[in-house]
Formats: sequence, structure tokens, C-alpha cells
Amino acid sequence: MSEPQQPGSPRKPRYPKATSTGPGRVLIAVYGIFALSATARAGVQIAGQFSDAPLAYTLSALSGVVYILATIGLAGTGPGFRRLAWFSVVFELVGVLAVGTFTLLVPSDFPDDTVWSDYGIGYGFIPLVLPFVGLWWLRRTGRAG
Repeated sequence: MSEPQQPGSPRKPRYPKATSTGPGRVLIAVYGIFALSATARAGVQIAGQFSDAPLAYTLSALSGVVYILATIGLAGTGPGFRRLAWFSVVFELVGVLAVGTFTLLVPSDFPDDTVWSDYGIGYGFIPLVLPFVGLWWLRRTGRAG
């Protein structure tokens, strides 16, 4: 049992739990796989057929960069990495919702799919679920304990 806090006494600093522990390792692995696959896919598309669907291929490249940043942020320790993880996962959520909606409303602007097309249907909707899991994990590990 801990001692009660005396008025005026200094408080012990409470730090968030590292995001790379426990289930966070699986989350980092999934982000790493998506970072690799989205970046490789975009690279092949941009190198071979960029003029066919420049918007779609550019968005695929952007999603790859976002997944790379999220992986680095979640795997790192310290407040800078945590901020990077928050930024990239929130950006990912906004991106998948925006691109997913746009590809359903104006499919003619997307002659080829992106990772985030139709909310990630081509990837089993993992791109839609992943940012929610990432945000939950960041919030859960952010609680000082």
C-alpha cells in the first residue's frame, strides 16, 4: 500500500508505458508489414504505370510513408516517438476515411485502387480497423500507471 501524498510534497513523475511492449509488438509488426507492402506497391505502380492513375499511385505512396512513420513512432520510446505515432495514426485514420469515401463517391477519379480505396477492401478492411486499434493502444499505454 502506498503512502498518502502529503500536501506540498513533490509528486513522483508518472510516465506512460512504452508502446512497443506486449500487444504493441503485434501492432508494430502489422504496421511494418503495411509499410513494406504499401511502399513496394506504390513504387512498382509509380515506376511502371504512373500516367495510368497518378492520383491513386500518389495516395498509395503517401499511405506507405504514413505506415512507415507509424511503425517508427510505435516502435520508438520517448515523447517524440509517441507524438510521431499519434500524428501518423490520426493522419492514417483521416486518410482512409477520406480516400475510402472519395473512391466510393467518385470512382472515375480512381482507375486503379490504392491501399485506402473503399476503406481498404482489397486488404480485408485492415486499413480501416488498424488506426482505431493504434489509437486505442496509444491511449491505453499513455495512461500513467
